[in-house]
Amino acid sequence: MTEQTQTAAKKPRTGKKQLGDALIDKGIITRDQLMIALREQESMGLRIGAVLIQLGFVTDSIIRDALSENTGFSTVDLTGAVIGAEALKMVPQDMARRYKILPLSYSAHLNELSVAMPDTYNIVALDQIRALHDNTLKITPVLGSEIDITTIIEEVYGFDLSIDGILQEIETGEVDLDSLQTEGDQYSHPMVRLINALLADAVQQGASDIHFEPEEAFLRIRYRIDGVLRQVRSIHKSYWPAMVVRLKVISNMNIAESRAPQDGRISLTLIGRKIDFRVAAQPTSYGENVVLRILDRRTGIVPLDSLGLSEENLYAIKMMLAKPEGVILVTGPTGSGKTTTLYSVLSHINTEAINIMTMEDPVEYPMPMIRQTSINSAAKMGFAEGIRSMMRQDPDVILVGEIRDDITAEMAFRAAMTGHQVFSTLHTNSAVGSVPRLSDLGVLPDILSANLIGIIAQRLLRKLCIKCKESHDVDELEGKLLGISDTDKAPQIYRAVGCPDCDHVGYKGRTAIVEILQIGDDLQRLISEGTPAHALQKAAAQGGFRTLADDACRRVLDGTTSLEEITRVVDLTDRIGV
Repeated sequence: MTEQTQTAAKKPRTGKKQLGDALIDKGIITRDQLMIALREQESMGLRIGAVLIQLGFVTDSIIRDALSENTGFSTVDLTGAVIGAEALKMVPQDMARRYKILPLSYSAHLNELSVAMPDTYNIVALDQIRALHDNTLKITPVLGSEIDITTIIEEVYGFDLSIDGILQEIETGEVDLDSLQTEGDQYSHPMVRLINALLADAVQQGASDIHFEPEEAFLRIRYRIDGVLRQVRSIHKSYWPAMVVRLKVISNMNIAESRAPQDGRISLTLIGRKIDFRVAAQPTSYGENVVLRILDRRTGIVPLDSLGLSEENLYAIKMMLAKPEGVILVTGPTGSGKTTTLYSVLSHINTEAINIMTMEDPVEYPMPMIRQTSINSAAKMGFAEGIRSMMRQDPDVILVGEIRDDITAEMAFRAAMTGHQVFSTLHTNSAVGSVPRLSDLGVLPDILSANLIGIIAQRLLRKLCIKCKESHDVDELEGKLLGISDTDKAPQIYRAVGCPDCDHVGYKGRTAIVEILQIGDDLQRLISEGTPAHALQKAAAQGGFRTLADDACRRVLDGTTSLEEITRVVDLTDRIGV
């Protein structure tokens, strides 16, 4: 052996640990078990992870998580996974079998294909897929269980997964309602595939809600995209009985009950990640109306700095968070992003040094290190009882899902008085309007003024599509609405046009507009004296308070949205003296 070879032999290996060593370090397997697996690997010809599973030393999920940690690739649980029809067409069955590749979803807009693989470093397999398409195709591999991948490949190929194809298949066959209630091969029944395809399509289009609305002769299906309902399908009414049975089965509702409202929850793996749905069924004239709220954690929890706030508003929120005790409220109508803002705030302050506890109806997005509890009417635990119980859990921060009644309001302010930071939501039209609303709920003026840190009122605006928005000069009326006195010197603003990229709507995505009322010394004094809302508004304006309309106009002038959009969301009539 040469001196150079000896030096190389003594050098320790750099980079990631071998999978077996990583499992030993975690105490999952012993050195003896690894040696047995390595011996068996010679005869089996499998990867070490697959051998360890076959020998019964570890489970499939343990190997998947260990590989994810070791390689840095994200992992996906394929149990009950829903596969995209477009993705399936991009990888032939023989190639999927040979390389153990499961296509999950395809985005035509991004030209991106997501695939699950047991070996994400299999460059040959990825190059083979890319060779079938153009070189611009972006392939995103995620780690998946080899057993699940192999099983699902055999299940999905040969079945039509497109909505139109499934409807055609149902037309030619008879739907057996009993088979929808049993667990089995989920791809064998067309009605199961139809529901999965509709849910996957809604998530892929960025919908927040799915509406199944039975009419006299047909079923209307609408998605709420960027806050606006959009009809996507009309299906013959004969499909609805089987569809509603399937929706009830997977959301754990009573399929025999159709005369009373019901609530349920669905958890599925869609487009490569876990998506939850909150389901509500309501009896109507032509059958049960079913609405699903899509709870996607990836889009639901946004960093505080990414909410689209102005520097001034972001600074104001951070100053409110710096106060160790008191109440911070987020107000606005349903669907205005209150929950997203609260979760962003909690995520911002979430550290090991503080104990954060929440009481929600229900818990929408699970968050690490935060103790989250859903209210339970059966156990007679509402918001007020929940706050009382949490006070004995040594919390630093308490989130109350909503202040609905006088008891909850009293308990929230009592928690603030005992040295806690309390976050909650309230249904009012403006930040200043929250003060008389809390007074109506029985909170005394002195307690209100001493413990209220600040109020955030917000709405969501649709953002203009960056591909097709069109600029134009500001006219006289637009100048008045935007608060511009000299329209000749005004910057150009934009209007919606519509293109294939935004589905010819002209808008794509949403952003928040906010008004933030910080309770300083002057406002504290006025609130303690029981000053009416209009006087509070005037005092706040003198202190530099900027309204929702002011923030909305800022987003028009910076080209984010259009004047037509902000007039849909906020009232600008007082700017022209109407």
